[in-house]
Amino acid sequence: MSDLPRRAVTRSAKLATLPISFAGRAALGLGKRIGGKSAELVAQEVQQRTAEQIFKVLGELKGGAMKLGQALSIFEAALPQEIAGPYRATLTKLQEAAPPLPVSTVHKVLAEQLGEGWREHFLSFDDRPTAAASIGQVHKAVWHDGREVAVKIQYPGAGKALLGDFSQLARLGKLFGVLLPGLDMKALLGELRERVAEELDYLREAEAQHAFALEFDEDPDFHIPDVVAANEMVLVSEWMEGTPLSRIIAEGTQEERDHAGLLFVRFLFCSPARVGMLHADPHPGNFRVLPNGKLGVLDFGAVNRLPEGYPKAFGQLTRIFNQGDMQTVMAGLRQEGFIREDIDIDPDALRAFLAPYVEPTAVEEFTFSREWLQAQAASVADLRPTNVIRQLNLPPSYVLIHRVHAAGIGVLCQLGTTARFRDEVIRWVPGFADDPDDQPLPIG
Repeated sequence: MSDLPRRAVTRSAKLATLPISFAGRAALGLGKRIGGKSAELVAQEVQQRTAEQIFKVLGELKGGAMKLGQALSIFEAALPQEIAGPYRATLTKLQEAAPPLPVSTVHKVLAEQLGEGWREHFLSFDDRPTAAASIGQVHKAVWHDGREVAVKIQYPGAGKALLGDFSQLARLGKLFGVLLPGLDMKALLGELRERVAEELDYLREAEAQHAFALEFDEDPDFHIPDVVAANEMVLVSEWMEGTPLSRIIAEGTQEERDHAGLLFVRFLFCSPARVGMLHADPHPGNFRVLPNGKLGVLDFGAVNRLPEGYPKAFGQLTRIFNQGDMQTVMAGLRQEGFIREDIDIDPDALRAFLAPYVEPTAVEEFTFSREWLQAQAASVADLRPTNVIRQLNLPPSYVLIHRVHAAGIGVLCQLGTTARFRDEVIRWVPGFADDPDDQPLPIG
């Protein structure tokens, strides 16, 4: 493998440059204050340079650093294009150009995990990977009973590299506090580390995938390939043909885009109610449109286990926002942990920030577009201390829900889907429908 896990000393050295650089910028800021520059202007300069350094280093690393960068995507939207642009470009390059394992290493992993006679399990096995991701790659094969299968193989050392990154990132809490004073970085990193540890366990992934496959068996809208065999580092699933969602984005008709986007939203919203889990990695590579029109779904390594379904407060606060009661919304956000006790937020600024996220639920039909998303990002793109996005916190229990919503909106805007999304929220998100028997939101 070419650069994951990389030598630990190299990864640590890259991460270690952050606190040193921050100390230098803080000293520079003090000098400028003595020289007469306003405290707010100096603070803004320090924050901007801190942001540049953070996202530069996160973009150069894979593993835990990349996972953190993905989790911070909502805050990244508040950064100027010249800072966030190169970071996003680097992330995209890393995700699309993951280097394949040498064939000898693939065979070695299979021998270690399935035994020296691993070939007996397959009638054929293609040594060329059909897909590669941050912690593993997929090969097409034919199982001994004649079924076409996908064989997912974890990179040796990926787990150690990922978890090692989080130990390094935990030291950077103070630095992130300058950039995002409302964020409880320690809690966020702890939650991310636990979720990443789950992603590394293919047996756990197999359990989740099998649960989805059973629930959606013969479903009119969705198809989930079932698990054939699994252990900690190899997962064998039924092969699934179909048109990748990325091709629908690039070449699909408007009708195909609308159909795929609506099913995409329906799957994400209905899964917690039907399976008690939320698929937490909704990028286009994990979805296929089958010839029969169903949406096929892959990769259940990242799931949010929600045995009670979506948090009821999520639906209630969205409904209350649409009704215009910002005081109750703010109180509810504080109770859920989105606004920390020591942070004061202007209600009008918060309303302006939240409006785009709630807008698709307030109308009968909505059109997502790249232009709409760019306008929303531009509305929060500054680093002033009063910027609402910098004052918000991401509670650990919402880390994966946020990841899904942020990535999901991005996919819908790429598709340019027009559909009745509000109907899906009413049907599947507890607390959103104005039910007379609904218990009031417990505030304060």
